[in-house]
Amino acid sequence: MSVITLHPVTAENLTCVRGGRTVFRDLNFRFEPEQVVSLEGPNGSGKTSLLRMIAGFLAPESGHIRFAEVVDREQRGKLVGWLGHQEAVKRQMTPRETLRFYARLYGVRAAAVEKLCEHALMEVGLRQVADLATQYLSEGQRRRLAIARLHTFVIRTVWLLDEPLASLDQEGKSLLRALITKYRVGGGIVVAATHEPLGIDAVRLTLV
Repeated sequence: MSVITLHPVTAENLTCVRGGRTVFRDLNFRFEPEQVVSLEGPNGSGKTSLLRMIAGFLAPESGHIRFAEVVDREQRGKLVGWLGHQEAVKRQMTPRETLRFYARLYGVRAAAVEKLCEHALMEVGLRQVADLATQYLSEGQRRRLAIARLHTFVIRTVWLLDEPLASLDQEGKSLLRALITKYRVGGGIVVAATHEPLGIDAVRLTLV
């Protein structure tokens, strides 16, 4: 896997206000290529809000986030791969159909779609349920499908992961750690909001 560009992500004097409450204030950070960041803190400390700000989904009350010189939220969104609580799959579609859809969405050459999807299904351990509607899959299997989408098709500078280990068994967690490591080595930045230790080397950013 390769990524689009190798630039740091920086924040200057970032303030988050939600529902009239200041969640965090004057936050500064710099995330470097090939770095994994474990975003930690109690419930309500703003972990998900910060991920959404980095992605461009949420505007800060004040301050700036930059990818190199890119400040515009819409432009930042094109450089981000997102894995949130929703798996971004239609329950009537099978894992194979889902991956085919994303392959076409992200511009994979038609001749390469089937081979790439088959590889992705094998890599995340879903080949045996590849043609079963996702509504019949377990939460962990749907999580694996979301991971396959992110890892296989979303070639971005930054992965933003919200509780990425949730619903995964130990094998699934080991798989995700391996994919995060592979992505990092390729030059990517990973920012993961988590209550559970990631189990890999990471810089810690704690919100209070």
